[in-house]
Amino acid sequence: MEISAAGRLEVRITTADVGKRVSVRRLSEAGVAGEKFTDTVGVLTSWTDGVLLITRKSGESVRVAESALVAGKVVPDAPARRRGPAASYEELARVTARAWPPVEGEWLGAWRLRAAGGFTRRANSVLPLGDPGLPLDEALTAVRRWYGERGLPAYVQTATGAEGTQELLCAELERRGWIREVTAEVWTGPLAPVADLAEGTGVVLSREADEAWLARYQRKGVSDVALRVLGAGPSVWFATVPGADPTVAPAAIGRCVVDGRWASFAAVEVDPARRRQGLATAVMAALARRALDEGASAAWLQVETDNTGARALYAGMGFALHHAYHHYREPGDAGTDR
Repeated sequence: MEISAAGRLEVRITTADVGKRVSVRRLSEAGVAGEKFTDTVGVLTSWTDGVLLITRKSGESVRVAESALVAGKVVPDAPARRRGPAASYEELARVTARAWPPVEGEWLGAWRLRAAGGFTRRANSVLPLGDPGLPLDEALTAVRRWYGERGLPAYVQTATGAEGTQELLCAELERRGWIREVTAEVWTGPLAPVADLAEGTGVVLSREADEAWLARYQRKGVSDVALRVLGAGPSVWFATVPGADPTVAPAAIGRCVVDGRWASFAAVEVDPARRRQGLATAVMAALARRALDEGASAAWLQVETDNTGARALYAGMGFALHHAYHHYREPGDAGTDR
């Protein structure tokens, strides 16, 4: 907190600091004897009618009454990661998009409109990579029209928690009634240690998702459109660990896309009866070795915020949070579970 020469806490932020990263201290219960202080760090996304809106790294928005402020200052962006590969948000946003491409896309300024028949939000949402070239309300109208023509709800994918992410856009979408449905995280880590975790014996690699692989994949009844998404990318590999009975779904599967220095891991799934046997690690190790052979050195993956088992596994492999991402659905649409 800012402390004056006289030792008093001071508020050294104003409405002119909207869009900057700030640290504030406020009274938890103003006017009550023995009140406690609460500290909040994040991007100041608005300051209107005596209320500050601060977006934390997780994407959570915190409302702070101006009257409760006791200290505040602008702070520098979070320090660069001290382990793992360095990467900007924009670089990762483009790499992650190439690893899960739509079947149809169109640019609106620097916004990428993506559609794939409704298969996953990632392939059926707008990816903002800059200015849409229109005022925001006009851009959102164009987005809703584009998705409406395809019989799809409009989603906007945003990110928070890293330099260059979109806390201000999140706040503007929420102000307009857009509904945040899903929050997940992008984690990054060095690739070579993953390859060294297991021998990967018994893991079969293929360029295509065959019937056996699809039998284990969590999304049943995969359409031709879904197969096009799964099979597309710069260099795609599918991993399978066959089970004891070849007539049933395999014991484990995984998918990897190699894109320059990056390798992505996705669809790592294990038969519930075979969990805690190291199969997920074996799948990732085998895919990592193939990616190393193709020149990759860094890895990324996406994980849901409530998937505690996966988070523990990936943390043990050397992965760490880079940024969070969110899908906002247009107001007035029921949406779908994908």
